Amino acid sequence: MVNETVEDFRGEAIEQGRAARKRVARSQLGEWGAGPGRADPVAILEQQAQTRVAELVPIRYARMRQSPFTFLRGAPAIMAADLAQREHTGLMVQLCGDAHLSNFGLYASPERNLVFDVNDFDETLPGPFEWDVKRLAASVAVAARDNGCDDERAATAAADAARGYRETMHELADTDSMAVWYQTVDVDRVAELIRKPKVRKRFDKTVSSARNRNSLQALAKLTTPDADGIPRINSQPPLLVPIELADEKEVRDVFGDYRRSLPGERRVLLDRYRLVDQALKVVGVGSVGTRCFIALLMDKESGSPLFLQVKEAETSVLAPHLKPSKYRHQGHRVVVGQRLMQSSSDIFLGWATGPAGRFFYLRQLRDMKGSADIATMSHDTLAQYARLCGAVLASAHARSGDRVAIAAYLGKNDTFDRSMAEFGLAYGDQTITDRLSLLAAIDSGRVTAATHAY
Repeated sequence: MVNETVEDFRGEAIEQGRAARKRVARSQLGEWGAGPGRADPVAILEQQAQTRVAELVPIRYARMRQSPFTFLRGAPAIMAADLAQREHTGLMVQLCGDAHLSNFGLYASPERNLVFDVNDFDETLPGPFEWDVKRLAASVAVAARDNGCDDERAATAAADAARGYRETMHELADTDSMAVWYQTVDVDRVAELIRKPKVRKRFDKTVSSARNRNSLQALAKLTTPDADGIPRINSQPPLLVPIELADEKEVRDVFGDYRRSLPGERRVLLDRYRLVDQALKVVGVGSVGTRCFIALLMDKESGSPLFLQVKEAETSVLAPHLKPSKYRHQGHRVVVGQRLMQSSSDIFLGWATGPAGRFFYLRQLRDMKGSADIATMSHDTLAQYARLCGAVLASAHARSGDRVAIAAYLGKNDTFDRSMAEFGLAYGDQTITDRLSLLAAIDSGRVTAATHAY
């Protein structure tokens, strides 16, 4: 093996990619149709609800019923079960597991630069690369339809996402591994893609808002000083509910466990803060009902705030259909997957075991985070954004997968793009049907939805 040349390695990878085409032709990737043994989508949601906070589950259903796009956001477990019913390419990468349009966005790198990347990893697990691309393509098609686009325009937007993925993977296939590892899409590169004045104005506003989203802004928005001048998290039930601090030993145990998951130099930084308050906080769509908290810490020397999000990590929705994670601790699984897929990650990213043996991961709550308003995008803007998300997803996959083999499978014509567009529309139809099943379950009383989605 030591005598193998670069050409030998590339040749083997190219053959691997071409062999995958024989296993699953690119045109086959566009096929979708629910088989007779397909699982009841509502039953899958009910099963997930069994491990969640019962009082919050109705909010999840209320958010999912709003539109086909919000339903898709909350249904990664349904789509995972569907994807598992089809033969896959065998070209494995670290999957996001929930790569829909709203799980991409801006955040701060450790150097305090704004970067654009995948930003949700609750479901991350190694798996076939096309599963993430299919979820992205489906989300693009569904979002386009929700925004008033006809099927032709929805298909072109989904194809643009696939094209961004394919073209970027080809570029990375000819790039050295170190350059791939450091590949970053910063905010200036995103800005270069935006040529329409109205869209650029909206983007600049998003960037400005993201730069101001930090712990100081969260302190002003989420807290009120008590009689002693100590900031306390506001009560805004059911979305934000302060909770009493557990006994000191329990707090020390959880934060001690979290501290041990951090690199040595980050432990020094964390030790400069003390815990002041904490609250239960409802987040997202698919995550509603999991145990998510925010913790307010204060710098012992300056009094400056640091908000951490403490988010429960359950078993990935992909796990029943793929090899189980080698990490027993689900928070550890999330953190490793995030560090592997992102070009740069939060310096406070770590994991801990909480009460009752539950798994959690921690990160900063507001670290210059910003996201696009998908619902207001025109077709052209959505297509451009989809292409950017596809390119970023390819970069994330290239860090763990065989980029040469994947590029060889994708090819240089638009067969893959058209297949993803076809799948996006077909799975968009499935999403409409599944959402109607949820609405029927709500109307019949089988499941309970909150009166509004908050």
